[in-house]
Amino acid sequence: MITELATHQYIKRDSHEVITERPTADKAVHFLYHNLRESAPAMFRMLTSARISSLLAFCRYDMPMTDKVRGRDLFSCIGAKWQECLEPLAYYDSYRKVFERQIRYWEARPMVEEVSRVVAPADSRLLIGSLAGTSNLFIKNKYFDLEELLGPSRPWCNRFKNGDFAVFRLTPDKYHYNHMPVSGRIVDMYDIDGRYHSCNPSALIAMASLFAKNRRIVTIINTDVESGSQIGLVAMIEIVALMIGDIVQAYSEERYDRPGPVEPGMMVRRGCPKSLFRPGSSTDVVLFEPGRIRFADDLIDNSRRQDVQSRFSRGLGKSLVETDVLARSDIAGPSLTRPQF
Repeated sequence: MITELATHQYIKRDSHEVITERPTADKAVHFLYHNLRESAPAMFRMLTSARISSLLAFCRYDMPMTDKVRGRDLFSCIGAKWQECLEPLAYYDSYRKVFERQIRYWEARPMVEEVSRVVAPADSRLLIGSLAGTSNLFIKNKYFDLEELLGPSRPWCNRFKNGDFAVFRLTPDKYHYNHMPVSGRIVDMYDIDGRYHSCNPSALIAMASLFAKNRRIVTIINTDVESGSQIGLVAMIEIVALMIGDIVQAYSEERYDRPGPVEPGMMVRRGCPKSLFRPGSSTDVVLFEPGRIRFADDLIDNSRRQDVQSRFSRGLGKSLVETDVLARSDIAGPSLTRPQF
């Protein structure tokens, strides 16, 4: 039996407005993670498999559309802006095309000039925190297990122990290109296999360390190099979720021109397109070494607000509130000017 779903709200960064979210398929996800997961674990594993996830994506994004549902109507259905897209409105005759849209990000997603500033990799709902027990942003290891998230056979866990993190939760209406959060040199990049869990807040709370259970791509960036952001090592983890078929690496130095793979040894520039989620909901996690960054004051203040009904606050035992942010917007800077702790 499905119990009453808790309200989930977030804060719009530009207006400070508190918005009540209505997650996609909320009742179905709640049933899957709070009822079926315990009563029928074999069926639960099947429904979070790659095959079922791909089938759901086909039904949602690739089924033939009627002439009456296209263009402006497709954007209206999910609340996205067609005016910022590169292609003309007539091009968008399927949900997949809307989902994988390219935008004039150089106009619609402006970026601060200082290379030391960290920018959001995606249009998303952002939750910030720290793994350090001495930090006011400390979140005990209920959200993800660091070693499992980065891969137990990899050498990076100790570098990010007691560090800070930012979780970027994308919803189906969002622009789904990821952009580089920092400038630096790629020192490692690898794929970790896993499942296809939903990123609905109910699912995240129900399963400890859910992000470390999903398929993901880990990119380690050294920013302490010439022309880098000078904030130490940064890990960017791109995580698939329900109905995500793939993460396509498509790094471009100039707009979306000549996209190519991201590889160890290459220099990357903050704000450039890195990859594309296709399609569904998905998540990015960005990790920072301890003591190297300080999050923007408004994000810190928002995360602690007591007047916002967040499922994360109820599920994790403290005030944890998301802020809706745009790709390439300023989220953090070096800690030297303003100590974090």
